[in-house]
Amino acid sequence: MATLVTFHAHPDDEAIATGGTMARAAAAGHRVVLVVATRGERGQVADDFLPPGRTLGQVREAETRAAAEILGVDRVEFLGYEDSGMETGEGEPTTAVDADESCFALADRTEAARRLASILAEESADVLTCYDSHGGYRHPDHIAVHRVGHAAAALAGTPRLYEVTMNRTHIEAMRAELEALTGEAPPRAADDEFFGTPDDEINTAVDVSEVIDTKRAAMAAHASQISAESFFLSMPLDHFAAAFGTEWYIRTTPPFEGDFVTDRENWLFPGEPTP
Repeated sequence: MATLVTFHAHPDDEAIATGGTMARAAAAGHRVVLVVATRGERGQVADDFLPPGRTLGQVREAETRAAAEILGVDRVEFLGYEDSGMETGEGEPTTAVDADESCFALADRTEAARRLASILAEESADVLTCYDSHGGYRHPDHIAVHRVGHAAAALAGTPRLYEVTMNRTHIEAMRAELEALTGEAPPRAADDEFFGTPDDEINTAVDVSEVIDTKRAAMAAHASQISAESFFLSMPLDHFAAAFGTEWYIRTTPPFEGDFVTDRENWLFPGEPTP
């Protein structure tokens, strides 16, 4: 059996982006380790949601551990950085205007990579997941996950690195289907060209439809951010499976400088039959 380490920016990212892969890997007998850079302290939450005396970071850490248990994760680690927040406007998104210099996006990348590499070495990790070069949608912390993940994999000698991404072609198809059903075009992000990756630039597609209930339950564990009335949890399960039943990755090769592996893969563990 192998060890999979998934590296994420904030609580709930793991359930949304790689929850199905993690659940499948755990069910197949692999060791699954979750590393989160921050505790998502800048997440939005209703004023009356937080219990007295508890911070949002504490609540979100507990939610992450609950989600990890649902997914079958063996170990959860937080790197200890502050959530950087995100300011949008003209040009590239930036950290929140009041972000501290110790926040993840502004932290020393070499030190962050060493922290992650230490876990990779401790675990003798076979596979690491991080994010694509624009962090899916250009969030500063997500971009930092990409950069730190690549640096840590090189430091630790982790043999396989996969960048989590969103399939822009799939999103466009889902958007067109929704428009045909409702007669209304879903709104587009102003920087759509940075949202996800075109299908022909993606080389790994993991089918998670058999564990879609588990993935959705892990998302529901993040109640401070994903309410029962949210888009994720309110849609019929078959629609949810169509939207989130595949998790997309870009596999790169050592020394992790972005070399593209052209063969299409459907699982993260070489030589193992797809579960």
